[in-house]
Amino acid sequence: STKYVEVMQQIVEDTSMIAYAVLMWAIAALFLLLGLLIYHGKTGLIHEYHRERVRPEDMAAYGRAFSTGLFALAGTLVLSGIVSLLWTLPGAVTASLVVLFAGLAASFAILWRVQRRYNGGML
Repeated sequence: STKYVEVMQQIVEDTSMIAYAVLMWAIAALFLLLGLLIYHGKTGLIHEYHRERVRPEDMAAYGRAFSTGLFALAGTLVLSGIVSLLWTLPGAVTASLVVLFAGLAASFAILWRVQRRYNGGML
């Protein structure tokens, strides 16, 4: 009976990590698509507030720079999902979260820098 409980707990843990990875990859695909659209000129997908002080002649460069942050975010989510699948290694869940939060910080730093350069700041 104890062995059955241990096996069931392992199955639930394994399934949870697979679900986490799939969720991360699905969200990454959305950010990648959004980044590609913006990179190729669809800057209207960026909220108007974040574009309001961008000069028209800088809009294309702004879109390319903004999409860099989205690409970094998508890469972070993919990497976090990959690391989470290493659940057989001790600390894989922690490593996955470290990758996620470090990547989120780096991605938001990129976006903050882009906003400061082209829009005069975040606010």
